[in-house]
Amino acid sequence: MTTARVAVLPSRAERWGLAGGTVLALVVSSWIAHDRLTWLLETVWAMVGLGIIAWRWPRFPLTRLLCWLLFLHALVLIHGGAYTYAQTPLGYWLQDLLGTTRNPWDRVGHWMQGFVPAVLARELLLRCTPLRRGGWLVYLVLAACLSFSALFELIEWWSALAFGADADAFLATQGDVWDTQWDMFLCLCGAATSLLVLSHLHDRQLGAAVLAGK
Repeated sequence: MTTARVAVLPSRAERWGLAGGTVLALVVSSWIAHDRLTWLLETVWAMVGLGIIAWRWPRFPLTRLLCWLLFLHALVLIHGGAYTYAQTPLGYWLQDLLGTTRNPWDRVGHWMQGFVPAVLARELLLRCTPLRRGGWLVYLVLAACLSFSALFELIEWWSALAFGADADAFLATQGDVWDTQWDMFLCLCGAATSLLVLSHLHDRQLGAAVLAGK
């Protein structure tokens, strides 16, 4: 594993603010949750992620960019978990703004499922493997995001089999027979956008030592 320290870390105040904001959002969302099962299935990723980051932080701190992205992703998940993706207030606002026939918050969630994990996968690959920047890095980041999206679709399928109608709010298909395909496509779009827009900033925050594999 690369031992070089990343160049740009969040400050101590930022770290506590991001962690505290995530915990507060989880507590509030639990209190107002429309469907307890959906809330748990949607927010468990934020809980597990926060726990792993806190556990590994002394040995493996993350870049400031990645920390903020993970926080924003957690808020998207928590908002969807609290209201169910088909009934989120922000989704209704987007529906009115865009003139769509369905609440699009699940589309936002799956786009973020690519946008944020792309930076996470990129950081882990550059810091924990001999892989350097280039075509193979781009390919493996996109493949990682798509594979996670496919895993999430399998989890939705298993949930439907296990819980039956109780899992309908978690599936959030809203009657779209192509919902699974849209979910994976938007994840791919989010990951590609992230690599195009954020790679240069991410490189600066990783620093020359990490990028050189020292």
